[in-house]
Amino acid sequence: MEYRVEFLMKVAVGAVWQISVVVFATVLLNRFSGMGGWSAADALLIAAMRMLAHGLFVLFFGRVHYLAMLVQEGLIDACLLRPMPVYRQMQLSFFPTNAIGDLLVAVSLFAGALARSSLEWTPVRIAFLAAAVLGGMLLEAALFTALSSAALHFPATSHWSNWLEELMGTFGSYPLNVLPKAVSGALTYVLPLAFIAYFPAGVLTGHGSALGVPVWVAASSPFFGMASFVGARLLFNRSLRHYTGVNG
Repeated sequence: MEYRVEFLMKVAVGAVWQISVVVFATVLLNRFSGMGGWSAADALLIAAMRMLAHGLFVLFFGRVHYLAMLVQEGLIDACLLRPMPVYRQMQLSFFPTNAIGDLLVAVSLFAGALARSSLEWTPVRIAFLAAAVLGGMLLEAALFTALSSAALHFPATSHWSNWLEELMGTFGSYPLNVLPKAVSGALTYVLPLAFIAYFPAGVLTGHGSALGVPVWVAASSPFFGMASFVGARLLFNRSLRHYTGVNG
């Protein structure tokens, strides 16, 4: 915070980056009664859960995006000489100021979604909601950690991270049943985007039978996120052991 204007600009960039989600929520609530069989309030919960999970990801794991740059510049080699795990060094390399802006938008949207929801927030629902948001954060971290594992050997995969981020931002806030079956299937079984917010929100709002998977699969989204992150970390550690340097 030594450079206060730059600090505030980075916070603003994080907030402005999510403006498309705010526009989507505003249009959804003011112009449409629902989407794909989901009421406006239920559809808004999907966007809010994804945004909050993404904001937490940016805060706690977002530096994983910069691994390809560290590899390309040869800076990852210095991390290998220190006793602290490389993954942790990467996450502690700097503070993601833009995450403050992301979380300001996410928390505001999340609070608005809960206020508009007609659900009775029992302790079980609240616990599942919290677990689902954390599971979504871990799943997003798992996807980008897996790409970072590839970046240890193929630094150009940084472009894949940009593509994945755009894909998640484009489709992650909508009920996937409004998309063609081939696309919704790909976002479930190939790129498991549905487990971040769509499936958990469907379980919470009573759409479990229309999600395209058994209800127990949708309800296991928090565990899926945790298991995916553990698997991605194991993949990262294995890739790190086989790292041979930027010049091979």
